Amino acid sequence: MNVRFLRATAVAVAIAVELSAHGTSAFTQRTSKPVIHGTAPAPSVRFVDIHNSAGIHFVQDSTETEEKYYLETMGTGVAFLDYDQDGLLDIYLVQSGATDAYKPAHPLRSALYRNNGDGTFTDVTEKAHVGGEGHYGQGVAIGDFDNDGYPDIYVTGYGSAILYHNNGDGTFTDVTAGAGVADKENWSTSAGWFDYDKDGWLDLVVTNYIDWSPKNNLWCGEHKPGYRSYCNPNNYRGQKTTLYHNNHDGTFTDVSEKSGVAKPESKGMSMVLADLNNDGWPDIAVANDTWPNFLFENNHDGTFNDVSLISGLAASEDGRYEAGMGIDAADVDGDGNLDIYITHLDFELNRLYHNNGDGTFSDATYSSGIGNKAILLSGVAAKFMDYDNDGWPDILQANGAMLDNVQLYHSLVTYKEPLLMFRNLGRGKFEKVSDSLGPDFNRPMVGRGLATADFLNDGQVGIAVNCRGEEPLLLKNEGTPNHWAEILLIGTKSNRDGTGSVLKLATGGVTQVDQAKGGTSYMSASDPRIHFGLGKRSRIDSLQITWPSGQVDKLTNVPIDSIVAVKEGVGIVPHSFPKVKPR
Repeated sequence: MNVRFLRATAVAVAIAVELSAHGTSAFTQRTSKPVIHGTAPAPSVRFVDIHNSAGIHFVQDSTETEEKYYLETMGTGVAFLDYDQDGLLDIYLVQSGATDAYKPAHPLRSALYRNNGDGTFTDVTEKAHVGGEGHYGQGVAIGDFDNDGYPDIYVTGYGSAILYHNNGDGTFTDVTAGAGVADKENWSTSAGWFDYDKDGWLDLVVTNYIDWSPKNNLWCGEHKPGYRSYCNPNNYRGQKTTLYHNNHDGTFTDVSEKSGVAKPESKGMSMVLADLNNDGWPDIAVANDTWPNFLFENNHDGTFNDVSLISGLAASEDGRYEAGMGIDAADVDGDGNLDIYITHLDFELNRLYHNNGDGTFSDATYSSGIGNKAILLSGVAAKFMDYDNDGWPDILQANGAMLDNVQLYHSLVTYKEPLLMFRNLGRGKFEKVSDSLGPDFNRPMVGRGLATADFLNDGQVGIAVNCRGEEPLLLKNEGTPNHWAEILLIGTKSNRDGTGSVLKLATGGVTQVDQAKGGTSYMSASDPRIHFGLGKRSRIDSLQITWPSGQVDKLTNVPIDSIVAVKEGVGIVPHSFPKVKPR
């Protein structure tokens, strides 16, 4: 969380000029590859905030005080999950907690909202026992760690984390102590589930931040009324990444040191867990704050190799370690390799790293068209999503400055900032389209946790944002004209969630590649179903799924404009996905 409150606007201009001088393009160098398909003009898509009419009145408590505790500005995460397995996606919002300097009038708790199927949600937190009162929550990760068919909830936080086991009857049990995943004495931020050893059970990665406490809270900023600020993380030592191995009996073993992921000091904000070198094994990419980003390559033997520096992912093209916050991965140019996007704060650039297919990445920030188009925004969370269903992954970003008094230091920067959307024009070329997506999309807020989901089961991907100090956004996607398909994976030999599976969907001469990934965004969890936009193509030729077990299923009977469940080794199986019909 790189609070560069003393940097002048002139510096930002200099950075932009310097970076724009790099004319070599990771994407333009690939012009010898055939164009996969064209991109139609942007449709008239609008996002409408329905959180109020949906009955979601959760308020994220900023716990703000004049002490400027570092915790305050982090915000908290949000998750989509089908906790009761009725085919409708529910919402979990993480809450903060009391501190030495902040004592709320009422106990703070996280909240679980059940999707009623009519455009409304009901707060079922008390019944479900997932409030976590007394816990200063941060992020959330969703995964079925015991393969019983019901998603479990892991909530990161300051000083410890919580694992809620889904009992399958609408309630959860706190099994943290017995499972051995409390991550005690750490400041855990994001977490993600994946099966790193492909034994059929989900393991857990946790990013930890810095050694901050109220006792070592420094004074940063000018010493005059109203000017105190949150400090730069370089004032504190980093913590280490944690990896928990699933023992198949409800317990986990901390293999952080043995696996190699805890060797380097970290200032972890978020991670994406996916096969980034196409060797069939999931890797770990971590966005670090003012610190080299990590890329841990899976060695297939329970250990990881730190290739951060040699891969090109550790820093920007000009060697800068920036304020890495949010991260996601997708094949933006149709070459079959997952590219990576990482957000940074104002006066830095949000970076798009092109996957070269040989274990290395190239900084394609300018060649992709993104450049410095968001240099005054503080990028926090990021998600790839095909918001217009044209078949190309677009970039969604939640923004919000770290300093509530940022305008005292930067007259061009505001504390509350709107969302950002870069539309993929095809082959990894992007244009900013935020202004066309409606007033609710462009309403200034202090964006933190960000998740995407087809929560109406209508094929149009919506958005949830947990905002610091206010109610969340729940944005309904309206006006997407194109065809689509969504896949819910059900593993048998593989982990029940199918996490780590590679999906290749062919239609009309076009092949799209995606993976069931762990982590992503910033302290949040999105729709577990894999979404494909099809554009105007009205038929799916084939869907090939390569499961973590090695099982390969090739389906030719996949319907369009539908959500289907695919069971490993079986194919499409009956499953209800009711289309939400708002009142």
